[in-house]
Amino acid sequence: MNSIRPLFLFVAVATLTPGGATMLATASGGRFGFARSIPLMLGIALALASLAAVAALGLGRLLLAMPILRTTVRALGSAYLLWLASRIARSGPPNAGDGPARPVTLVGAFLLLWLNPKSWAMTVGAAASFALLASSPNRLALLLGTAFGLAACISLALWCALGILLARLLYTPLHWRILNLAMGALLAASIIPTWR
Repeated sequence: MNSIRPLFLFVAVATLTPGGATMLATASGGRFGFARSIPLMLGIALALASLAAVAALGLGRLLLAMPILRTTVRALGSAYLLWLASRIARSGPPNAGDGPARPVTLVGAFLLLWLNPKSWAMTVGAAASFALLASSPNRLALLLGTAFGLAACISLALWCALGILLARLLYTPLHWRILNLAMGALLAASIIPTWR
């Protein structure tokens, strides 16, 4: 077996860089706090782990081979992210009652990530790049699923903590408005690379 350090570096960079999931974790942390954001973070981490495992087993190739399926997943994921982005952008301070009343659920976060073309591309790319690290597709699925799941937990916790920190620095409704507009815009912008 070859060294797994390159895999860990790839997974760390892939999960720590800003994107839709990290923006959701940041916004949720700022609005709902860490404990109430755990289902969102856990749903994303479980989905990413399962996507990586599925990609390692070869099922991700089906998605990449069928343009209509790929376009459907991309459209559904984009629509859901845009809806979430608009809800975040239009909300005010947590106590204003004009934003989401509760955080994204574990199931909602799981489905969101499964509809995210960026996640599919990232996990299928990892499965292809690191296939020689394991002696069978099942072992590769276990390795990639574990690596992506753990890295996502750490990354999302850090981004959620950033949201909490930002929330402590915001004192006025205008500050919250600016943050929510920025989080909504960044979440919407994270869709653009999936359509290239």
